[in-house]
Amino acid sequence: VKKSTKLYSDAKKFYKDIDPSISDDQLMYEVYTYTEATNEADGKLNYGLTVMQPVCVNGECNMTRGHFHENLECDEIYCCMHGTGLLLLMDENSKCYVQKMSTGSVHYIDGHLAHRLINTGDDELKVQCIWSSDAGHDYQRIENHPFPVRVYKVNGQIKLEEEK
Repeated sequence: VKKSTKLYSDAKKFYKDIDPSISDDQLMYEVYTYTEATNEADGKLNYGLTVMQPVCVNGECNMTRGHFHENLECDEIYCCMHGTGLLLLMDENSKCYVQKMSTGSVHYIDGHLAHRLINTGDDELKVQCIWSSDAGHDYQRIENHPFPVRVYKVNGQIKLEEEK
């Protein structure tokens, strides 16, 4: 099992504004991954667990980096194991869709959609992920064309804001 950690210092660029009240070493999320594939062409399944902290950055809910798959024919399954959040999906024309996540919910992600997790709750959000070893991750595409929707927590209520 491989563990990847994302600290606030690594995640600042995900958010609309930098929050000087948050320490650079604040844990934002961890990803644990396991794969048996010896190369991407093996067609085996990868397994992951994302554990997101209940942190807000200037009111903006904690989010993962988000990505498209390099191989758009590879779909993915997310299973919410604990907490509450949103699965933000974006098509190739930057149109976004939101699915609510809660303990026990299962989410099918078409390979043509970019996807990002957002923790909207007061507890850790834990999400299992299952995807094909030949899917790949295209993070650069998100950096070039970011998700146009931001999610805020205002007085305990979740508010979506679409950027124009």
